[in-house]
Amino acid sequence: MPIPGMRGTDHVGFTVPDLDEAQEFFVDVLGAVHVYTLGPKRADDDFMAVNLGVHPRTEITEIRFLRLGNGSNVELFHYASADGQAPQPRNSDIGGHHLALYVDDLDAAVAYLRDRGVEVMGDPVTSAGASAGQRWVYFRSPWGMQFELVSFPHGKAYEKEATTLLWHPVSSCDAIRSDPEHAS
Repeated sequence: MPIPGMRGTDHVGFTVPDLDEAQEFFVDVLGAVHVYTLGPKRADDDFMAVNLGVHPRTEITEIRFLRLGNGSNVELFHYASADGQAPQPRNSDIGGHHLALYVDDLDAAVAYLRDRGVEVMGDPVTSAGASAGQRWVYFRSPWGMQFELVSFPHGKAYEKEATTLLWHPVSSCDAIRSDPEHAS
């Protein structure tokens, strides 16, 4: 059974080395909107260890919340870590990750990133098998965080016989627009 009342992803949190640089990248390059900021969180007890699994004297210096398109929100953290910070994991490391963004036109999005001086990792890849119909490419933020652009404007092969479809930002936008309660 699922978690009672679970609806979906609310936000994804990332710890970044420089909040201003990260916010500038998310806003100016990716098109996010800054929504609000929270100030420092420090504790003289074991709050940080119990609730966040970090050294008890670690401090959250600031948190910024961003809205990213029609998908999940993003929470950017900056920590003053009491016991140092490990390097960013690679995709192949435990805890490795990337944030995938759906775009309507992959080639236009790649050209845009390259024009902005963003490191695009290779050229777009055409998927096969159940993901046939999809193209993707990875890129990096200035601090090395990995992102992916993905596009499948005509769907993926698995959809022809699937009883459950993966969530898709385009279909979610269409559903919101067709819902009279959300109409403007």
